[in-house]
Amino acid sequence: MGEWTWEYEGYEPAVERLREALHTLGNGYFATRGTAPECRGGLVHCPGTYVAGCYNRLVSSVAGRQVENEDMVNLPNWLLLRFRMLSPDGSAGPWFTPDTCEVMDYRQVLDLRRGVLTRSFRYRAADDRVLRVEQCRLVHMGDPHIGALRTVFAAEGWDGRIEVEAGLDGNVTNANVHRYRDLDRRHLTGVRAGVAEPGTVWLRCCTRTSEVGIGMAQRAEVVGPPPVSASLTAAGHLAAHRFELALPDGQAVTLVKTVAVHTSHDRAISDPLGAAIERAERAPHFTALLHSHALAWKQLWRRSELEVPGEAGHVLRLHLFHVLQTLSPHTAGLDVGVSARGLHGEAYRGHVFWDELFVLPYLDLHFPEVSRALLNYRHRRLPQALWAARQERRDGAMYPWQSGSDGREESQRLHLNPRSGRWLPDHSRLQRHVGSAIAYNVWQYCQATGDIRYLHTKGADMVLQIARFWASSAVLDPASGRYRIRGVVGPDEYHDAYPDADRPGIDDNAYTNVTVAWVLARALELARSLPARRRQELVERGGFDTGELPLWEEISRRLTVPFHQGVISQFEGYGELAELDWDRYRERYGDIRRLDRILEAEGDAVNRYQVSKQADVLMLGYLFSPAELASLFERLGYRLTDEAWQRTVDYYLRRTSHGSTLSEVVHGWVLARARRADAWRYCREALESDVADLQGGTTSEGVHLGAMAGTLDLVQRGLTGLETREDALWLDPVELPELSEFDFTLRYRGHWGIGVRVRGGELTISVPESEEPAVRVVLPDRSLTVSPGEVISVRLTRRQSG
Repeated sequence: MGEWTWEYEGYEPAVERLREALHTLGNGYFATRGTAPECRGGLVHCPGTYVAGCYNRLVSSVAGRQVENEDMVNLPNWLLLRFRMLSPDGSAGPWFTPDTCEVMDYRQVLDLRRGVLTRSFRYRAADDRVLRVEQCRLVHMGDPHIGALRTVFAAEGWDGRIEVEAGLDGNVTNANVHRYRDLDRRHLTGVRAGVAEPGTVWLRCCTRTSEVGIGMAQRAEVVGPPPVSASLTAAGHLAAHRFELALPDGQAVTLVKTVAVHTSHDRAISDPLGAAIERAERAPHFTALLHSHALAWKQLWRRSELEVPGEAGHVLRLHLFHVLQTLSPHTAGLDVGVSARGLHGEAYRGHVFWDELFVLPYLDLHFPEVSRALLNYRHRRLPQALWAARQERRDGAMYPWQSGSDGREESQRLHLNPRSGRWLPDHSRLQRHVGSAIAYNVWQYCQATGDIRYLHTKGADMVLQIARFWASSAVLDPASGRYRIRGVVGPDEYHDAYPDADRPGIDDNAYTNVTVAWVLARALELARSLPARRRQELVERGGFDTGELPLWEEISRRLTVPFHQGVISQFEGYGELAELDWDRYRERYGDIRRLDRILEAEGDAVNRYQVSKQADVLMLGYLFSPAELASLFERLGYRLTDEAWQRTVDYYLRRTSHGSTLSEVVHGWVLARARRADAWRYCREALESDVADLQGGTTSEGVHLGAMAGTLDLVQRGLTGLETREDALWLDPVELPELSEFDFTLRYRGHWGIGVRVRGGELTISVPESEEPAVRVVLPDRSLTVSPGEVISVRLTRRQSG
């Protein structure tokens, strides 16, 4: 592959869905999977077009129960373009598909620099005639409502005709995730097709319960010899242009379809269909669209510059490409959160979890306006979180583990174990730590940008209410004199109850309790620093009561953190659980990432064992620098030495199955910061998790956006030790030989394009010319001030890896 391309040679049905996910094109408003345009949905292909924030709720009958789920909706397929050869007598051959016809020289090339997917192949018909086809598609990064597909046909050694149908297909369902097959998956209703003379066809529909109106319109034109015939048709679920094209030997004929997409959520429109028709008719021709699209991508790459040599850099560029396609500057104008699988597939139903914890740190320093929009998604759903807390008899705001359109808890009550075929209770909604993640994201955004106004307004609304929730959740244990938080689920997710317990949840999850202490400390700092009038407003509105602050102070210093065998316990009682025979399970099953499913299928339960799906305790090392983590434990009255932390890291390394792609990101990060020689193993797996589909089929259901962004942040913050606090950039680079050279730029405060380079044991900081103040940089052994227009280089102190 080239440095800026992601390519596949040959047609392989078994991996087609994976390629479709990795070849998805998007612009932050909508995205379309890299499906072959002539193929309908089925076992091999899964056409999918998803508009950010377009959800629909349906009720299905599952295991004798009525189950309600809200899903990100698969919209009508705008890619549809099929063709067939015509015989001299005018009879038609079969419609071409790569699954039923002979294809040669099949090649797909994703151009990362320009955001363009090219597909080329040669089709040999039954009569040995060969047709050469090349297609180029884009989802426009400048105009977020436009997609276009250019197809070039050329006959090789013959003259004749072909028939082409380019259409909009409304007969679609949410069919990307096989284990959802028993659920109601038809989200669209009222599909109507029509024609807008002289040259546009359209499709309109709406979602069944949320009643989001959807309008699509298509303009199609032929470049080259004029078509023998052309017509516009609209019937049932299909609106199409149909052409009969003459193909002189060796002369190319080009067909371009330009499509516009609108929904009733869009601003500054009268109605979705009218807006789509108007936009499709007014759209420039393909060459101009391609030029403006490439220019928009050029500007994006300039703002997010990241250079890492070798194959790691190649994969990182692909990861960055998909992050930018899901969360682009267009996202800043939308009411959307960070969908765990991007806009690339239907896994997790397009829900918003805590993945912004891994995404926002990167965006904060490149596209802060996008970060702010994603935080605003949470702020708009604060009333729902306040109501949810009241239902649990708690104060403040209880944010849901899975969020969708309106912020209610979308976590399913049942989930399917594909190994056993059984539907099981799902207690993942007890992952209350999502609230702490939101508070952390607010704080980090404001530290990176200096946006004190946001911190004092919407940020304060959220942080203070999350703190109130935790203060009302912590219960004083008279025996120990410490506060405890019971009945939760930690990031591990495997342990949702104690063995043989009659209630779900575990007690004193260390990650939850330590992050709660951090949230309360930050909330105290924020409450005391608020302007007097703003503080008065919050008190008057019931945002908080100054009388609560002493309790916050007390809880933040006396929360329980359990220990056993000299290491931090994942939760109270973790060390008393049985040990698993890891070697036996690896020998028997090979891939044991999803030990929970394996054990349940055997009639056992993961709750009985000291096993973790993903980083839990070690997440603390991802969120906090060693010094800050030690300070947090000291505030809580515990002493966390480097040796104790190293023992803790070793303990959980041996007991983690890495059933989540986020796990490798966190382990690579923590080990790199601990200067451990085995860090690269986890960093490499994090890089490969999607491109190699290490989890065996999950990437085809959508990329793991948090893991992709996490690998970018591994370079940006993990390897540099970058922190934004106290009005300075703090840097403490670590050596990872396999990623020893890199360059990236940052947008920090008023500076656009601060350069950070690590190369040859030297750190270089450059600040571009501007009228902004100088940048203060704090290193472990010195402080520097870098003025606009200045470049400073320092030698790095070499420290040993473990």
